[in-house]
Amino acid sequence: MADIWLTSLITETPQEGFELAITLSRRGVKYTQPNTEVLHKLRSEYAENASDLTAASQVVAINFQTVACCQ
Repeated sequence: MADIWLTSLITETPQEGFELAITLSRRGVKYTQPNTEVLHKLRSEYAENASDLTAASQVVAINFQTVACCQ
């Protein structure tokens, strides 16, 4: 891990918690696929796929549950 960016899961508002959940989800994808060229190439494939978008929403929801448990 190059940088420590997540120092707490505690947020001031539910909105901040949801935004943190999105950040966690996006960083998870970036951590899993560090090659930005490949990442951007694949984006067009999942951007118009309902199943892939639903799966992405599920990941955000799971991360939001995690954040909400810490409040």
